[in-house]
Parts: sequence; structure tokens; C-alpha cells
Amino acid sequence: MNEFKLYAQRIGLVGITNALLSINVLVLLPILTKNLSIEDYSIWVQANVTLTLIPTVVLLGLPYTMVRFLAAEEINDNRKEGFYTIFIACMLMSLLACTLIFLLAEPISSILFNSNLTITRLLSVIIFVECMNYPCLSFFRTFLRMKVYSTILIVKTYLNVILVSWFVLTGQGIIGAVAALLVTSTTSFLIMAYLIIRDIGVKMPDFKHLREYLAFGVPTVPGNLSSWIINSSACYIISILLGTSFVGYYSPGYSLGNVNLMFIGPFSILLSAMLTRYYENNNIKDIKLILNYSSKYFLALAIPSTFGLSLLSKPLLMILSPAEIANNGYLITPFVALSAMIYGLYTFFAEIVSVKKRTDITGTIWIMAAILNLVLNFTFIPRLGILGAAITILITYTFALLLSIYYSSRYIPLKMNTGFIAKSIFAASLMSLLIIFANPSGIIEILMVIAVCAIFYTILLLILRAFSKEELDFIKKAIKIPKMDG
Repeated sequence: MNEFKLYAQRIGLVGITNALLSINVLVLLPILTKNLSIEDYSIWVQANVTLTLIPTVVLLGLPYTMVRFLAAEEINDNRKEGFYTIFIACMLMSLLACTLIFLLAEPISSILFNSNLTITRLLSVIIFVECMNYPCLSFFRTFLRMKVYSTILIVKTYLNVILVSWFVLTGQGIIGAVAALLVTSTTSFLIMAYLIIRDIGVKMPDFKHLREYLAFGVPTVPGNLSSWIINSSACYIISILLGTSFVGYYSPGYSLGNVNLMFIGPFSILLSAMLTRYYENNNIKDIKLILNYSSKYFLALAIPSTFGLSLLSKPLLMILSPAEIANNGYLITPFVALSAMIYGLYTFFAEIVSVKKRTDITGTIWIMAAILNLVLNFTFIPRLGILGAAITILITYTFALLLSIYYSSRYIPLKMNTGFIAKSIFAASLMSLLIIFANPSGIIEILMVIAVCAIFYTILLLILRAFSKEELDFIKKAIKIPKMDG
């Protein structure tokens, strides 16, 4: 029970961190959309989409491999050997990718960045540094140093907000905004490198486990790439089929809907390391308990958030972006918010497959989902515009969830509490009536309505007895300020 308490506290800590990280989207959005042209804002979106793509491919799944293989490792020399094996392999692959992008800057810039050669070359350097951040961040996640992990993410995010805002507001434009990304990535890398070296020292590994790591990590690449295709390739396809400016219309509504992902963040970060430890000790009962508790808490937050984001999409976007963007993109948010909730559910079932080291299954699921996504995008976008991309994401994630439920049930059946889901949807539906009745427009009105709705929804869940006493105790432990190492 002490370990459950620690898990609950870590969930609370990372949950607060994710909420703080999500706010940065809302802070930067009006600064970028109101001070950059729609074309330059689209370049910013494409640059960030590219920054999520390259590590997905070139790191060969090794940062995640660190979590699976080293989380249960207690011997410092073995930790050091494993970390530096993965870090150096990632560094070499990142250097190769950086060099290729720099050399191919001209054709890449003409396709993706409105022929802005400076942006493309700058991006190649950022990609190298950002790839180096992945194994370093994974180190703290692997060994559950969640205070350090959370602090680094918050510092990196808000340093980026400050620098991007300063460069844009002082007239440096899109080049200044992208340069801010480089400064932020470099700073966070140097901080993490210092902390890791102070913790475990430096070692030249003998790479004796590299083949084993690659055998686990490489099969995750097609799945990760497919996941990127589902999440982000729509921006490329919209740019090709509709024009660069439509990416600017699509992205704000998409970003707002993706705020829902902050609720799955704490679980996706912590579950892998914790479930690995339980599985190595053949403790299947506690794995089921943690997954059932975690999925229920996730839905308790994600369901009302989906209702709220859908109804508040247009007034929020009217505040955060020019009216032209809000009027073109507010219908994107409901589909994306629901998709994010479905993806969150998928995560719990995927953890079961992962703990069995069946990364080939998750890879297959995402390859099939990516193919479906591409077919639907090229079918729907020409007919429905940017709304077609949002509908495609919803269909794709639903498909992936159904497959993950089917495959995970072969190993550890996870039952969804349909009674709780029904109570949560009922409470969220009544909460939605408050939003419709209030019809808020200004930021103060919206914040007041959100606060009232949150209280109203919570009271309804308590009246409906949606949680048992044990589950409420677990929540109290998560809310309590954690006292833990690292």
C-alpha cells in the first residue's frame, strides 16, 4: 500500500505538471496568431510537427526501451552501462539525421516551409539537440525521479514561452521564434546532462546489450511513426491539398482539443516503469488494480473536459486567435477532444501489451491505423476541408482502441466500469446545460463557468456514488503534496 500511495502522489505531481504544460499552448497561441502572418504561423506549426516526427524515427525506440529494461535495475553499474549505451546510439543516429536535413535543406524548405532556407537549416540543428533530450528525459522517467522530471519539463516549457514571446513581440518574426526553440532545447539538455553525470558519472559502454535493446526498440518505430502520421501528418496533407494557410486555421482548434491529453500524461509517464516492476515480480493482481483505478480516474477528468472543450471551443478561440481562425477552426475541437479521450483509453490497454514485450503487436495496430488514417484524410479533406482531418482522427483512434482491447485481453483482461462511465456522462451532460445557459464570451466569464461546472460535476459524482471509499482515499493521496526522492 505504501507503493500505491507513492504512485498516487506521483500521479498528482505529474498531473499538476501536465496542467501547467498545457497552459503554455493557450499563452503562446494568441501571441503567435496575432503577431505572425497566417503563412508564418503555418511555418511554426510545420516546424513543431517536424520536431515530433524526426525523433520518432531516428531514435529507434531506444528512449522507451530504457524504461522497459532499466526500470527494475538496482545496480548502479548496470544503470550506467544501459544509459550510456542508449545515449550514444541515439547521439549517432541524431547526428546522421541532422546532417541529412542540413544538406537537403533546399528541397525540404520548398515543400514544407515556404522556401525559407534559414528556418530549415536552423531546424536541423534543433532536431539534433532535441533528440539528445529524449534519452536524458527518459533517464528520470525510468528511475521515477518525478520531481526532477517535472521541474525540467516546466522550466523547458516556460523558458520556451518567454523566449518565443519576446522574439515575436520584438519583431524578430518566425526566425526569432524558431531560434528560441534552439536556445530552450540546448538549455534543457545541459541541465539534464549535468544532473545525470552528477548522479551516475560518465562511462564508455561496451554496448553488450545494444542488440537486445534494438530488438525491443526497433519494432516500436513503425508504430511510433504511424502514431505520428495519425496525430500530425494532417498538417502536411492539408498544406498539400488546401494550401499552407489552412494549416493555420486547423492548428488552433486541434491544439485546444488536445488539451485533453494532459489527463493521460501522468499515467502514460508512470505506468510503464511501475507495471514493469510488478510484472517482473509476477504480481498480476496489483497490475489489474492499478490499471482499473487509473483508467477510472482518467475518465472522470476526460469525459467532462470533452463536453466542456466542445461547447467552449468557439468563445475560447475568439479570445486566443483572430476571428478568421476561430470561425474556420472551432468545429475541429470537439472531434479532437473526443479523439484524445479515446487515445487515453487506448494507453491503458497498450501498457498490458507492452509489459509482455509484444511491441510487435502495438506496432501492427498503429501501422494499420496509419494506413486507415492516410486513406481517410485523402478522402475526406478534399470533400470536407479541415473538418475531414478531425473526423479522420476520431475514426482512427477508435479503430486503434478496439484492436488494443482485443489483443490485451489475451494477456491481462481489463474490465471497463461501464456503470461509472454512464454516471460520468450523465453528470457531464447536466454540467453542459450550465454552459449552454450561461453562454460565456469573455475570459473572466469563461473561467467562472469552468469553475462552477467543475464543482457541479464533482458534486453530482459524489451524489451518484461514482467512487468507492477506497477510490476516494486514493484520490486524496494523489492530491496530497508528494514527499519522495528525486
